[in-house]
Amino acid sequence: MFVQMTQALGLPRSLGEIYGLLYASPRPLVFQEIVERLQLSKGSVSQGLRFLRTIGAVQPVVVPGDRREYFEPVVDLRYLVGGFLRERLTPQIEAWGIRSQALRVEDFAQSWGDVPIEAYRKVIVERLDKLKTWQRRAGAVLPMIGKLLG
Repeated sequence: MFVQMTQALGLPRSLGEIYGLLYASPRPLVFQEIVERLQLSKGSVSQGLRFLRTIGAVQPVVVPGDRREYFEPVVDLRYLVGGFLRERLTPQIEAWGIRSQALRVEDFAQSWGDVPIEAYRKVIVERLDKLKTWQRRAGAVLPMIGKLLG
């Protein structure tokens, strides 16, 4: 289930495998156990754990008497979705806004070669305005989703 979800979000399969293993485990796991159980490379597990920690999907756990770093899943949906929104979507929406504000009708002239820009200026202006509207709406909706879940 977690593999399918990560792939649906356009994320690597290994993220779903790592999270799924931690979710199914009755105890926290160390890095090496994750590598061995999933038969993934150390690099893949390292990157996967780093990303999952960044979005708040896994957390390190201290096991008394053991210096190794253990990991367990965060199982609260609001933290998972909130972390994903904060770390993955919000920066993309902000970058999208910067790019859309910088676009000009003349930027599209190269795409159509010998067609005079005046032949399609109205369509391009309307579509640029629509892009800006989408960005503003997405920027307004994401914080509301975060608040709803948080």
